Amino acid sequence: MAGKKELTQLLNEMEPVLHSGEYVFVSSKHSIPLDFKEIVASFKEEEGTTLILEKEKADALHLDYDYVASWITLNVHSSLEAVGLTAAISNALAQEGIPCNVVAAYYHDHIFVAQTEAKAAMQVLTNLMNTKRETP
Repeated sequence: MAGKKELTQLLNEMEPVLHSGEYVFVSSKHSIPLDFKEIVASFKEEEGTTLILEKEKADALHLDYDYVASWITLNVHSSLEAVGLTAAISNALAQEGIPCNVVAAYYHDHIFVAQTEAKAAMQVLTNLMNTKRETP
């Protein structure tokens, strides 16, 4: 099933959800003893493989990280060909001084923000969604 492409519809229906827990980004050139189910996301880069994991798991494995994040999922099924969603979200957060890391997956977009900014980020995203709903 193809995802939605129209920006106004995506913003109207994004329904952000804040996951519980703390998440970290780690990078390794070597294999890490993890079950596939324990990995939130991964991306292979020239310098090593980046993994997004629960902080607790990274701590148990003594993995280095320097950023503790909260994870927000946009519940709208966005197309990988959609134009402008990432820009709209990152711009709205940037206007409030909130840095974000966006991961586009097959069904949904996922935003990682500093844990200390999670509530503020949720408010920004909810306001953006509600503003777009009010726009004819």
